[in-house]
Amino acid sequence: MSKSTPFLKGRGAQINPTSPYERVVRSAEPLDWALIESDWEEADLKTQYLETHPKTILNKVDSPDIPLEWSMNPYQGCEHGCIYCYARNTHPYWGYSAGLDFERKILIKRNAAQLLEQELKKKSWKAAPVMFAGNTDVYQPAERKFGITRACLEVFWKYRHPVGMITKNSLILRDLDLLQQLASENLVQVAISLTTLQEEMRMFLEPRTATVNQRLKTIETLSKAGIPVFVMAAPIIPGLNDHEIISMVKAVAERGALGVGHTMVRLNGDVGIIFEDWIRKAMPDRADRVLNRIKDTHGGSLEEKRFGKRMRGEGNIADIIHAQFRVAKEKFLKDRKMPGYNLDLHEHFKSPQLRLF
Repeated sequence: MSKSTPFLKGRGAQINPTSPYERVVRSAEPLDWALIESDWEEADLKTQYLETHPKTILNKVDSPDIPLEWSMNPYQGCEHGCIYCYARNTHPYWGYSAGLDFERKILIKRNAAQLLEQELKKKSWKAAPVMFAGNTDVYQPAERKFGITRACLEVFWKYRHPVGMITKNSLILRDLDLLQQLASENLVQVAISLTTLQEEMRMFLEPRTATVNQRLKTIETLSKAGIPVFVMAAPIIPGLNDHEIISMVKAVAERGALGVGHTMVRLNGDVGIIFEDWIRKAMPDRADRVLNRIKDTHGGSLEEKRFGKRMRGEGNIADIIHAQFRVAKEKFLKDRKMPGYNLDLHEHFKSPQLRLF
């Protein structure tokens, strides 16, 4: 990795593409007591927290590539700063850039738990696993102050409703008590995202996430506590982390993971611009090779929007990656599987009278 190229340390994106909605949206309001987590940073790199006022919190998932029916996101934008994140493209709809703004302007939905409870206690609501979050990380640094994720977990437990979680932050261990309660009734599954075993690579790809060792320890701690853990080795970026597939599966299996999934990187919209700028600054000697390999998995483009193809890719490189995962799972995860969700308890617990018994 180049040491001579100017680089914004502690952030993923190095640029801030203009949002086409910048002048017409921006409905979020700055918090009166806006937090600055890192006072040492230059002013334009500091994180700002903005309060929004949503009227609903559950989103219907229509994609055939996603196994769950519903998702919810207590935060928009993500301070983790993962350079490849597909969710960056949602930030322009709020009037902000998919680049640095995505990492430094975090939208807070402080009423998420109340909105969730309103939905779960409706007579018309039928229990179905909710993906928490699916867009940005529910345990990003903002959660340490706002505690919205924990409040939502308390609602899921109160109504005995199934929930699936995905994170790359060890802060999830703070809520081990609630997760154990949910797991005791088969109401929770946790996915830990892991992209690399190389700490230096992690720092460039995902600058404000938990370290590699912290993530592996989180998998182990959750597993030993009886929480079913699945690992998302995602995204696989040809030329950057595809050589680590076997070692990653082995490492997470040794720490108790019950399964591993993976996706191919796809760089749609502004994410492609941001990623290409980043890799040419961070790893100029590898940039063309990596970009060309990504294109090889998506029919000559950095983008991929086709259902069924966008997460898997196609071609020789993608086929080799899929084959490596099949071999690794057969060797290290054979006969392991995630438990099913319990969908039967919620109907009883959404009634205030029945919850007394």
